[in-house]
Amino acid sequence: MSVKHAISRGLELGRSVFQLGLLKPAARIAAKFRVGQTARTVQPQIFLPSRYRYYRMSLSGLAAQLQSRGFRRFLGAGFPRNRAVYLAFGLGLGLIEQQLEDDRRSTATCQEIQAFFRKKKFQSTLKPFASGYKLEDYVIGKQIGKGCNAVVYEATTPFAVPRGSGKVSLVELKSSGDDKKEVVGALRSKSIANYPLAVKMMWNIGAGSSSEAILNSMSQELVPAGPVAMKEEKAMIALNGHFGRTPKRVSAHPNVIRVHRAFTAKVPLLPGAQDEYPDVLPARLNPAGMGNNRTLFLVMKNYPFTLRQYLEVSLPSHKQGSLMILQLLEGVDHLCKQGIAHRDLKSDNVLLEFDSGGCPRLVITDFGSCLAEWDYALQLPFNSRCVNRGGNACLMAPEVASAIPGPGVVIDYGKADAWAVGTISYEIFGQPNPFYSPGSEGLDSRKYQEKQLPPLPAGMPTNSQLVVRLLLRRNPNKRPSARVAANILHLSLWGGRALANQDRASKQQMADWLLCQSAVVLLNGSGSGRTSVEAELQRCFLSNVDLEDLTTAMGFLLFG
Repeated sequence: MSVKHAISRGLELGRSVFQLGLLKPAARIAAKFRVGQTARTVQPQIFLPSRYRYYRMSLSGLAAQLQSRGFRRFLGAGFPRNRAVYLAFGLGLGLIEQQLEDDRRSTATCQEIQAFFRKKKFQSTLKPFASGYKLEDYVIGKQIGKGCNAVVYEATTPFAVPRGSGKVSLVELKSSGDDKKEVVGALRSKSIANYPLAVKMMWNIGAGSSSEAILNSMSQELVPAGPVAMKEEKAMIALNGHFGRTPKRVSAHPNVIRVHRAFTAKVPLLPGAQDEYPDVLPARLNPAGMGNNRTLFLVMKNYPFTLRQYLEVSLPSHKQGSLMILQLLEGVDHLCKQGIAHRDLKSDNVLLEFDSGGCPRLVITDFGSCLAEWDYALQLPFNSRCVNRGGNACLMAPEVASAIPGPGVVIDYGKADAWAVGTISYEIFGQPNPFYSPGSEGLDSRKYQEKQLPPLPAGMPTNSQLVVRLLLRRNPNKRPSARVAANILHLSLWGGRALANQDRASKQQMADWLLCQSAVVLLNGSGSGRTSVEAELQRCFLSNVDLEDLTTAMGFLLFG
């Protein structure tokens, strides 16, 4: 547009001047170009950036006005310098107005793509079931995980048959073999279709034994619960819970755990209970136990192992590593957009399975430390040290770990989980987490300097290294959001030659590339019975596409 449009516009104005006659008074000529007559109504346009809205006219009207004043001063009196300024500024605003029109069209394209892909809801691989609101509905198998506040058992029930069987059992993770590739291959081939569910039993020491007290005390665990996870009468109990209202519920997402059922029941004597966690059992099961008789049970899909356990026996390829980081960023972005901060993101709280092509699929789990209160969104008033900052102290973002309580102090968690993803990236690419390392080699998030970060593996993709460095910036104002960091990886993975010279390309070319990507995703997805990780990620990207975020991501790619 640019020069060609400017020249054509100048020719039109010159033709008008010629037709009016060069001998007419300058004032009469200028009157033909005045803005504000009935033929041209000046109105602010809604697509203008906020910094331009103090003009009570459109940019096109302002450009025409300045150009007419330039012609008036050119044909009449006035200093040459003033004439040049008016003409140049008017021409410049004409170019800006056309650029904004291009941006508006590109933004509209992005919004249409986003709206289309958001209609396609994420579907769980589990068969929907209508029962399962009591512990007696489940057959409990082996213990598959234990944390500081809960234990997890594999489970099954006749009404929840899995649609696929490409999972492996967590209890088979330990192997005496030395070849990691052989271990992982054996794990992938062993199905756990017999136990498609996992039952998480919370340890109840001080919450009482009534359903009301239990749900009030453990309401954060209900954040990833589905709309039918609890019976209606139990859901009403949570209305008066810890959050003052029902805790925020995160909608379904392929990289966030889904709680299918949540109910309270008497604590049973499960396999290994007397040896693994005797102190939290109730007195009727262990006279020395400190637990209450009832507790909260959560029913979820059974995943083969945690990210930490997987990385102990396998090193993903460079591409798979980038896809794993991208999945974590997509999950964090999904939480942030709904005003939820996980606050305890670590490799132990990420579950993993494989898609049909053998690519790891990651989901974020364990929301016991999350911030999901309606009144706080991603910001927490920090007026006392009694306020809970979150879970894992080692992986707290600098702005969280170094916050000093006081009147009016607020901790912003908007980019805290994204920072934690940066630390986990070291583990994904086979390096020790620098904030876990003991002794003098370990880093403290409260006082580390970015130059102290250990180098990433030489074979790691350049753009993945860039994302990790950006995520671990101390200053959150210089750190990209999870959405922008995810866009950087999306563009580097699938942008290819189309965006290689984006510093010279227009936003319309970006929109054209997005349309091509949309067509590719739709065509690839139409013939596949099971969605692969890459296809899921591309759908996530297109359902969240935003022109401003893409431009910011491109800026990081070009200038670091």
